Amino acid sequence: MSSTAFARGLRLRRLSRCGDGRFVVVPLDHPVSDGPIMSGDRLDAVVAAVAEGGGDAVVLHKGAVRRVRPERFAGTGLIVHLSASTAQAPDPDAKYLVATVEEALRAGADAVSVHVNLGSLDERRQIADLAAVSDACDRWNLPLLAMVYPRGPRVADPFSPELIAHAALLAAELGADLVKTPYCGDVASMSDVVQACPIPLLTAGGARIADEHELLTQVGDVMRSGAAGVAMGRSIWQSDDPAAVTRAVVRAVRHAPAPHLNLPGLVEITA
Repeated sequence: MSSTAFARGLRLRRLSRCGDGRFVVVPLDHPVSDGPIMSGDRLDAVVAAVAEGGGDAVVLHKGAVRRVRPERFAGTGLIVHLSASTAQAPDPDAKYLVATVEEALRAGADAVSVHVNLGSLDERRQIADLAAVSDACDRWNLPLLAMVYPRGPRVADPFSPELIAHAALLAAELGADLVKTPYCGDVASMSDVVQACPIPLLTAGGARIADEHELLTQVGDVMRSGAAGVAMGRSIWQSDDPAAVTRAVVRAVRHAPAPHLNLPGLVEITA
């Protein structure tokens, strides 16, 4: 293995807290798109709660990283999100780069993420941005999480297994190490999507699921499809006890059967 491949693989291993190729990622990048959702003190506390609950990583914009004390991460990785848009934009599906890989590294990132809406009017620019970030990640040996969603005027069903499979494959073809994409709603269809994706796939959490039984049932279904984990934000940070919900989700992900595809060099760990 080359030294560059080793460096990137080492960072990927850190993102999977137990080194088992499974992931519970908690996106906390919502304020840019949605406006005020939590105070600075609350953000600091939520990151600490995710770490306490065993979450593998959080996703933050570069400015938000400065409002979290370094000790709050406590073994939980940092993914700096490079894309942004607001709900008030003429085209909310358009995403633009607002940070660079170099900025993310200076912020202490273990990885970066980029958002692409497959089928949006702005798709051309977003795909080009993903490719450019992928190239920069290659230069700096930094893992790349691509968040790719079927979303736009030509997308009749954003949960179509065929479109989700296309979204996942787009991420892999352009050099992402991990892909976050919607759960299509049933285990059999999602299993086909996972089988067609050559990189580890995480499903998006979507709207908050307040009922814990319903939430963990969905996580269990996701893992039975062979996915590598979940990227779940609202169901965790909007809960009354983010640490407890994170812990429950982590347990559901880590006690599931082995994912379809482990990352190179990761060894499956059983409890």
